[in-house]
Amino acid sequence: MRSAKDFFRPLAVGAPAPVREVPLRPSRMIHFFDPGNEKMAAKVPSLAPQVDVLLGNLEDAVPADRKEAARLGLVKTARATDFGDTQLWTRINSLDSPWVLDDLLTLVPEIGDKLDVVMVPKVEGAQDIHYVDRLLAQLEAKAGLGRPILVHAILETATGVANVEEIAGASPRMQGISLGPADLAASRRMKTTRVGGGHPGYLVRADPAPAADGGADAPRPTFQQDLWHYTIARMVDACAAHGILPYYGPFGDIQDVTACEDQFRNAFLLGCVGAWSLHPAQIAIAKRVFSPSPQDVAWARRVIAAMGDGTGAVMIDGKMQDDATYKQCLVVADLADALAARDPELAEVYAAATREEDAR
Repeated sequence: MRSAKDFFRPLAVGAPAPVREVPLRPSRMIHFFDPGNEKMAAKVPSLAPQVDVLLGNLEDAVPADRKEAARLGLVKTARATDFGDTQLWTRINSLDSPWVLDDLLTLVPEIGDKLDVVMVPKVEGAQDIHYVDRLLAQLEAKAGLGRPILVHAILETATGVANVEEIAGASPRMQGISLGPADLAASRRMKTTRVGGGHPGYLVRADPAPAADGGADAPRPTFQQDLWHYTIARMVDACAAHGILPYYGPFGDIQDVTACEDQFRNAFLLGCVGAWSLHPAQIAIAKRVFSPSPQDVAWARRVIAAMGDGTGAVMIDGKMQDDATYKQCLVVADLADALAARDPELAEVYAAATREEDAR
């Protein structure tokens, strides 16, 4: 049995020391781009200030005959771009593919100093993370990197969901986990061809009520349900237990911005910190949804100020506040502070709402 003391020791001689806590940098949207597409790659410098995370995609949506072009395009784009506070991630090819080894052997030596996170698709257990963990340590040592590259797992198989707790705790490198609804639906044999979101056939129906005239039953309202509620909640619990970050993945219907916002908000309320954006139209949605509302921030700050050290209980506007609600408010206020430090416009909106709340 491996000693717990070894968990935070580098897995290769000369590799940087593992992190002990995941950096809580804003990551409301993970914006995907195809680095092998020259027109798309040319937009990266202008996109970088608009998003929290830019991800060079090497896996799905990149045809087999363009894998090398995408990999080399990511190297070229990373070298040429000043990302500022925006994180650079990549999604490598799956661990059972013929391209994944070349992905890591190329990217870590070439742009490891700019690469924040490696996203690993179709993770099914701790063994997948252990493989990537050791290989990254060896490559970091060889490249002389001063900080470790973190790892993000995609939950997109039934086996992965069954093992989500061990995946979340597999390595100090674990940054977070994303839900991959399309592959997961196929793995589970779910009868939906949608990429994320709800389904009109997945519903509950109100109990029957006799019609007023005593004839046929009156119409019974139906309510569409969330196909992904269970999985997101389980993923959020696993991530919270291990101090890493949960994310909703893609919403495939680019034109249905209303349903996209609803799905993102469901994930946000359940504890996710961000989602994938596949099109510029989804960037604003993710930014809006995964930023606490000004009213919630102002209320949270008011409760924190009134509670002092967080012990005891107080009444504010007829509502009891105690240790539990104080902790809830800290979550909202801490997130708002992190986002405000990155976004001056949002900082002013939060400040104005707080002044208005204080004046009440």
